[in-house]
Amino acid sequence: MEKQQSKDPLHGITLQAILEQLVDYYGFDTLGKLIKIKCFTDNPSIKSSLNFLRKTDWARKKVEDLYSNTFPKF
Repeated sequence: MEKQQSKDPLHGITLQAILEQLVDYYGFDTLGKLIKIKCFTDNPSIKSSLNFLRKTDWARKKVEDLYSNTFPKF
């Protein structure tokens, strides 16, 4: 039997890894301008952002979309 590969481009990448790469690339200041959510603008940290993003589907989707557009896979 052949194993099917996931068609999800983010398969295998954790939310923490996504967020850390975006923060390294943009910084929290720019992230807060690109995605207007409080966890990026008011006393931002990876930990508080992860807590918010894990509970808020629409915000997580925006972060994942920004990651996919910033770091496209060829």
